Amino acid sequence: MAGRRRAKREAVTGARPAAPVTRVRMTGSERRQQLLIVARALFAEKGFDGTSIEEIAARANVSKPVVYEHFGGKEGIYAVVVDRETQLLLDRMVSTLHGGHPRVMLEQAAIALLSYVEDSHDGFRILVRDSPVASSTGTFSTVLNDIAGQVEHILAQQFAARGYEEKLSALYAQALVGMVALTGQWWLDARKPKRDEVAAHLVNLAWNGLSHLEHKPRLLG
Repeated sequence: MAGRRRAKREAVTGARPAAPVTRVRMTGSERRQQLLIVARALFAEKGFDGTSIEEIAARANVSKPVVYEHFGGKEGIYAVVVDRETQLLLDRMVSTLHGGHPRVMLEQAAIALLSYVEDSHDGFRILVRDSPVASSTGTFSTVLNDIAGQVEHILAQQFAARGYEEKLSALYAQALVGMVALTGQWWLDARKPKRDEVAAHLVNLAWNGLSHLEHKPRLLG
């Protein structure tokens, strides 16, 4: 009888009861990966302070205890997100410095960082913020220092071959990496000109200097 009344009411109003929300069953590793993806997007959008465990749990369609079970709290999941991004950026940058003409290596390094900005803009937004939580791989500044150390080694060889003071290679490495990183932060929102054009102009300034700028720089590699 109740079923007939409900059917009659639906026929009159056109309303149907809302389907119950079902949670997808996942393995522990799958759930952990899902939580990291959700948290990464929220941290990029709102920052660490603006993101809550409640939001992470709600967007992942789980209860708060599930997040605590996997990461121990917001600080824990944030640290894992930062660790992953810093390692990804460091691996991408260092892998480009594999020999060849110094100008081409500079081009490759510039393109590698700009490609990371382009492909992982959420991750880059997280890294360039001041991290309130310690991570095993360090901060964005730590990553840049590691990259500068690789560049310094290359510059030292070039300085020695050209009769310049090798000890100055550290200064120039910091200047070059800092220039590319800061330009990457600006380009994150501007997105103009295109990636390779930005890289060409960076290399133009770094390689030729202001007094010998090319009017229409192009990448060699």
